[in-house]
Amino acid sequence: MNKKQLINLGVPKDCIATAIAAVQAAARQAEKPKQTVPKVVAKPDVYLADDFYGELAAALIESAASAESVAALEPINYQKWGSDFDAASLQQIQNACRLPVARAAALMPDAHSGYGLPIGGVLACENAVIPYGVGVDIACRMKLTITDLPVNVLQANDPVKCRSFDESLQKGTLFGTGKKFKRPHDHEVLDEDWNVTAVTRQMKDKAVGQLGTSGSGNHFVEWGVVTLPVDEFGLKAGQYSALLSHSGSRGPGAMTCRRYTDIARQQAPAYIKDDPQLRHLCWLDMNSEAGQEYWLAMNLMGRFASANHEVIHRKVTKLAGAKSLATIENHHNFAWLENHGGKDVYVHRKGATPAGEGELGVIPGNMADAAFIVRGKGNAASLNSASHGAGRKMSRTQAKKNFNWGSWNEHLKRKNVRLLAGGIDEVPGAYKNIHDVMAAQSDLVETVGQFMPKIVMMCGDGSRPED
Repeated sequence: MNKKQLINLGVPKDCIATAIAAVQAAARQAEKPKQTVPKVVAKPDVYLADDFYGELAAALIESAASAESVAALEPINYQKWGSDFDAASLQQIQNACRLPVARAAALMPDAHSGYGLPIGGVLACENAVIPYGVGVDIACRMKLTITDLPVNVLQANDPVKCRSFDESLQKGTLFGTGKKFKRPHDHEVLDEDWNVTAVTRQMKDKAVGQLGTSGSGNHFVEWGVVTLPVDEFGLKAGQYSALLSHSGSRGPGAMTCRRYTDIARQQAPAYIKDDPQLRHLCWLDMNSEAGQEYWLAMNLMGRFASANHEVIHRKVTKLAGAKSLATIENHHNFAWLENHGGKDVYVHRKGATPAGEGELGVIPGNMADAAFIVRGKGNAASLNSASHGAGRKMSRTQAKKNFNWGSWNEHLKRKNVRLLAGGIDEVPGAYKNIHDVMAAQSDLVETVGQFMPKIVMMCGDGSRPED
């Protein structure tokens, strides 16, 4: 009997392999499997001791119990900020709220669909961490350096007078998947113990080469103008030239996520890993060896991502002849052990910015619109979180189909922005309106400064024509 025939007889998909083995073993019995299998499906407990169908009976009982477990999962409630959400992201946060380890959740106004937890999703779990709830780009983060370079040069943004700015971006980092430096940079993070887990040990050499690189996708390094309406960060109110970057832990972070996601799936209950809506939300018990290994690896990736930005800013500012006056930076795509409602929980912020009371962060818009320097208000309902950016309103595939550079070149010129490299899937039209996003989270953060991009460097995808 084949798979299709067994399914027609009522055998669940997760029991097919066991059913085939049983049918093959019982092939020479007086009663044909076609007559016996439906009886086993109807009353599996009767056949538990059967020499041929006992394993199938046990598998059927376990499958039924798993199905009941899924149905019995009572979702926790979640709060959301904003209203511009795609159906997939709403479904994903609702799925996450069904997990038995979930204790609290929130959806930020930049939310859009991802894998498992939506980007812009916040989830607090008890004694459990979800690798895909953290994300593939572990500890992706923002860093802003306010400098002493003359702001009027950036404001005018003349290509000839801004040559040193351009070259600092072009020579100060590398863009592209898998790109690495032939002459590696040095940083104390490389002197740490990378043998804490097997995957970090394997990734050490890759980390050495990729330190100071920026990757692809929505990662960028850009020069722009910061406006401080009042005195902040030890600086007088006014306008300053500044460097802003967005990237994470590169290849080592991605491999860490994939390895521990595989382990989480191997250990997950059948009703989780076999459910297409929940399979990306398999968790690691923090009392397990794998859970503790992931925690060590994730935190090392956090320090590596921070070092990555430090190297980028150190090299780019040096090439531009700039001195740092102040810095602001923050993680996203991370899990933190925090206390909420009197209980210790692991808070996943996948594409969400920590916004505890007084906590500083940077929330970018797009290549032509403002990024915001913010201070958290510590809103408990959002688990002390805010958006990590404007958020996509269409996929990369949709953007490539819908847009061309003709109109967007004019848009960038009107904004006085020069794009040194970038893909059509990253143009402003692919993103939500950052001002709407900020308005939707006014109870989560206050704006203390604004950054307007002027010279932008991203990973080119071959779609941008040569000027």
